[in-house]
Amino acid sequence: MNDLDDVYNDLIMEHSMNSYNKKELEDADYCQMGHNPNCGDEIKLELKLNGDIIEDMAFTGHGCAISQASTSIMIDTLRGKTIKEAKEIIATFIAMIKREIKDEKELEKLEDAIAFKNVSNMPARVKCALLAWHTIEKMIEERESSGKSKIDCCH
Repeated sequence: MNDLDDVYNDLIMEHSMNSYNKKELEDADYCQMGHNPNCGDEIKLELKLNGDIIEDMAFTGHGCAISQASTSIMIDTLRGKTIKEAKEIIATFIAMIKREIKDEKELEKLEDAIAFKNVSNMPARVKCALLAWHTIEKMIEERESSGKSKIDCCH
C-alpha cells in the first residue's frame, strides 16, 4: 500500500466516525431515502437549494463505514455546486466505481471522493460506496421530472 492509500483510508475512517454532515437539515427542499438491502445500510438524504446551487446537504441513518463515509464525502464534494456540476460529478463517481473511468485528470473533479477508487476492487463494498450517489441521482431526477421547487420531506 502506498502513502496515498493511507491518506485515503484515514479520510474514509475520519468521515465514517466523525461526520459533521450527519444531522437533520432544517428547511430541506428535497429528501430521499436510500437503502442497500445487501447489508442493511439505510440513509435519509436531505438537500437545500438556493436557485440551482446546492446550498446544503445532510444525512441521517446507519450503515457500514464505507456507506457512511461515502455519503459524508459526497456531501462535502457537492455542496456549493450547481445541479449541472453535481450531475457530472455523480456520473464520474459512479463510472469510477464501475471502472469505466480511469483517467486521473477526469477523476480530479471528484476531490476527496477519489478516496473510494479502490472500492472497485472489493465487489461486496461497491453498493455501500454507491448508496448515497444513487440516492442523490434519484432525487435530482425526481426533482427535474416533477418540476417542483420543493418536495415534502420524509421526516
